[in-house]
Amino acid sequence: MDLIHNLALGFGVAFTAQNLLYAFFGCVLGTLIGVLPGLGPIATIAMLLPSIYSLDATPALIMLAGIYYGAQYGGSTTAILINVPGESSSVVTAIDGYQMARQGRAGPALAAAGLGSFFAGCVGTVIIAAFAPPLTELAFRFGPAEYFSLMVLGLIGAVVLASGSLIKAISMIILGLLLAQINTDVISGTARYSFDIPELTDGIGFVVIAMGVFGFGEIIANLGQPAEHREVFTKDVKGLWPTKQDFKDAWPAVVRGTALGSLLGVLPGGGALLASFASYTVEKKFPGRAGQVPFGKGNIRGVAGPESANNAGAQTSFIPMLTLGIPPNAVMALMVGAMTIKGIQPGPQVMTSNPQLFWGLIASMWVGNAMLVILNLPLIGIWIKLLTVPYRFLFPAITLFCCIGVYTLNNNTFDVYLTAVFALIGYVFYKLGCEAAPLLLGFILGPMMEENLRRALLLSRGDWSAFVTRPLSAGLLAAAALMIVIVMLPSIGKKREATFQED
Repeated sequence: MDLIHNLALGFGVAFTAQNLLYAFFGCVLGTLIGVLPGLGPIATIAMLLPSIYSLDATPALIMLAGIYYGAQYGGSTTAILINVPGESSSVVTAIDGYQMARQGRAGPALAAAGLGSFFAGCVGTVIIAAFAPPLTELAFRFGPAEYFSLMVLGLIGAVVLASGSLIKAISMIILGLLLAQINTDVISGTARYSFDIPELTDGIGFVVIAMGVFGFGEIIANLGQPAEHREVFTKDVKGLWPTKQDFKDAWPAVVRGTALGSLLGVLPGGGALLASFASYTVEKKFPGRAGQVPFGKGNIRGVAGPESANNAGAQTSFIPMLTLGIPPNAVMALMVGAMTIKGIQPGPQVMTSNPQLFWGLIASMWVGNAMLVILNLPLIGIWIKLLTVPYRFLFPAITLFCCIGVYTLNNNTFDVYLTAVFALIGYVFYKLGCEAAPLLLGFILGPMMEENLRRALLLSRGDWSAFVTRPLSAGLLAAAALMIVIVMLPSIGKKREATFQED
């Protein structure tokens, strides 16, 4: 009964005219920045923080939350249509979604992403409302050793499921880990591998690498082909809506992705990212129907599962922020900053001292998800129009948007030049048959792995046995070791299929 009373309070707050208006504005703006390559929710929310001084706390947080999960919806659009994942969690969506677009099935891919996101967002919100206390207890059990072991498991999973040569997959992850070392040491504050270049002391931006390797690298690869093969998209679009068979294939992936995302989103350290990769891993393990398109070649499960996972993860990432005051990712850190600006101390006391804010924000997520479906599904036809644009006009426009997006990260031309360097590197990867997704995963998880490794060793006074004496950490490492053993079996090695396939 308490839950029903609290939700009634929340919907009473969310359905006021002012809060509905700000939820709508946040969803529209979030979708827009998700669609525009390179413009992410972090930069947008950071730029809007000064504007919330004149707003009450509840509408301000409802608007910022709408921007965050709205960008998760919009991010799939560029990943599917032009193979540019502006957000790290969209990397996996681009693998099969872009292939579907090239086959004239961009409509079903976008619809599967939108409907899967809606279902996952609604379920994630239910979980926030009903299971915040027990899920918070689970997050409490994860210390630095557990986070490190979880990320080791994620990296090994990427190696196991990468296509082609294991050596290439391992090399790409190691390269990602090495690139992540270009930054300022988190403990000593010393610049590392910056070569006295001031712009490198803060590290290489994720968007710089993603734009260069995926966006520009794809353009260079296409321009290197003969003119008759240069049109990437199929102009004969087969339909804007998934078929009955598409729904049958996609809905189990949506359910599994939602479950994974809801669990991993609670954990600090990139829950939505880990959820999308984990969902793709799980879908590869589940047998599909006979004659189904292989993964990496346009399988709709490879779009529906990861999109559901990252949206569920985005929703449940609010749990540690609202209940513990611990931001699990950069966007939630900005949300904590917004609450501090409004004089609210994030933590367990928010639920009791400011229930209108807590439950109003949760109820607004249901409202926002409904708004996003109503906004996005009718726009599928508009996004499909991009496919009719000749490539000679399309690639300069993609290049322009990518450059604008990269420049606006730090208002620095150095990032644009660095993106051009990674564009050439991406083309080399394309020619060598190396997949970029494992590199990005290593690059994103590298700093978090290092920080948690060093924190765990500091807490244990240099005792490495802490990673195997803690039950959760030992279990995660055992699962990683089991994956290595399984993939080394000859019978499994022969059956390995392409997972991170880009062409």
